[in-house]
Amino acid sequence: MNFLKTFGKNPSGMALERIAHSPNYKDGSFKNLTETVMMVEKNSFIKLTWRFINKPKNTVPPKSLPSVKTDLKLITNDKPVIIWFGHSSYLIRINGKNILVDPVFSGHAAPFSFAARSFPGTDMYTTKDFPDIDLLILTHDHYDHLDYPTILNLKSRIKKIYTSLGVGSHLRYWGFDTDIITEFDWWNNKLFDEYTSASSIEFIAAPARHFSGRSFIRSKTLWSSFILKTPEYRIYIGGDSGYDFHFKTIGEKYGPFDIVLLEAGQYNVAWPQIHMMPEETVQAAIDLKAKILLPVHWGKFSISLHPWDEPVRRVMAKAQELNVRITTPLIGEPVILDNSYPDKEWWIL
Repeated sequence: MNFLKTFGKNPSGMALERIAHSPNYKDGSFKNLTETVMMVEKNSFIKLTWRFINKPKNTVPPKSLPSVKTDLKLITNDKPVIIWFGHSSYLIRINGKNILVDPVFSGHAAPFSFAARSFPGTDMYTTKDFPDIDLLILTHDHYDHLDYPTILNLKSRIKKIYTSLGVGSHLRYWGFDTDIITEFDWWNNKLFDEYTSASSIEFIAAPARHFSGRSFIRSKTLWSSFILKTPEYRIYIGGDSGYDFHFKTIGEKYGPFDIVLLEAGQYNVAWPQIHMMPEETVQAAIDLKAKILLPVHWGKFSISLHPWDEPVRRVMAKAQELNVRITTPLIGEPVILDNSYPDKEWWIL
């Protein structure tokens, strides 16, 4: 594997010409709906680097995490099934289709294999465990969402890819066929299979408040959330996002949602506008008119400074206060809509 290829390739040529027409692309980069800073002024890169070098021990679990091994090739339930693999990777089985979101199964969430290592016990699943992937969804191009080794290993089994505007440049650079890639700007929509309207699956790309980049050059590709819509169900695929008014807009346009998968981890007071605090995650679920909240973006990697289990503990406390129903499956444990919503406090080791 060519290590330098891991960094991908930003849009150029015709791809860049298309991006230039996006209302979200201004002065050479994509912009959030609200002015957003990566880091608040009182924090410095040097201070944060020192804090990361001297991370508290509780940012990693004290022992191996429990998980459930589900045969992903034998999921036959007629209700939608969601299986979380830790952090922001999950499989959605709906209407007979396998939809995989932001898969990271290389054991690390960084360009270098020694960095951002996965927690012990969280790597029960590998790419060999997966059936053919009818649709791969990539919300944005950060390493903890777009993992070069993982998608290379899955390449021969991926039928279609839906992703944010510009991310296709990485994929084409890595040898993926242009014909299977669809890139979305915010509010673009597409039917997954136009010929089976009775069981159609529609996808709508929606705003998020974040940024992108696989090097020091930022925001040359877009970041998105996605709405999965069928005649019977609506699922919100959150990606990464700081809290903002877009959640309420999406809830008013497309809610209520049967389940929302929202980031709840890797936050810090130094970057409050690009990742939500857990309490904001619960408020976002309310804004989206969610029936069930599944908190993600935690439980596998430590790419912030908070205790590894703090995200779910804080989400649970706020959800109880605001009467928001949540589900907390183990890695690999099926969530079945209208049927099974695991809620064990498995992180208490």
